[in-house]
Amino acid sequence: MRAMFDRIARVYDRMNSVMTAGLHHQWRRRAVDLADVKPGNRVLDVACGTGDLALELARRVGPGGEVIGSDFSENMLTLAREKAAATTTAGPVRFEWANALELPYRDNEFAAATVGFGARNFSDLERGLREMARVVRPGGRVVVLEITTPTRPPLSTFYRVWFDHVVPTLGRFAGDSDAYTYLPSSVRRFPPPAELAATMARAGLRDIRYLLTAGGIIAIHVGEVR
Repeated sequence: MRAMFDRIARVYDRMNSVMTAGLHHQWRRRAVDLADVKPGNRVLDVACGTGDLALELARRVGPGGEVIGSDFSENMLTLAREKAAATTTAGPVRFEWANALELPYRDNEFAAATVGFGARNFSDLERGLREMARVVRPGGRVVVLEITTPTRPPLSTFYRVWFDHVVPTLGRFAGDSDAYTYLPSSVRRFPPPAELAATMARAGLRDIRYLLTAGGIIAIHVGEVR
């Protein structure tokens, strides 16, 4: 999987914008709203990809705070660093390699932890969520932004056509059909919103709630660390 994300790093942002009509930035901002970070906070973004969510967090914590974006794809991290170097509106942000299932950070180190469109790639979802909860101080928040499967037509019908047929076709044009065949299959395997909330509870989080947006295609979950 790491090799796959390394391969698609250069087309990742462009494909995200095409597949979501550019709405993924709006969803990331909403996720950061729910993280409730404050100026001066230290925050972690797990599976940060090319850094969009981490940079939005950095704008919120300001120059007195710090954001760490971690990922297991070096190519994604390279692009995230390039993007950060070209950005003047964000606070301090650092991108570094890390395994989401064994985060190299201390207990209670961060005010919040987020993951955007990366949790479905965790080989052990509960373990990854437990690691995120471990590194956040009591009372801090863990936020999961993820694609989910709508259940009501006509959107559910459109969703199946889009993800099962259109997205793999776009992937072929982008030069990596395997990666964009993996995307719909990973979404289908990912637990639905209520089940994800239960997994977050087992991982040690409390006061878990979630909202559905984009007609039920996007779910944003938030829970507090005990």
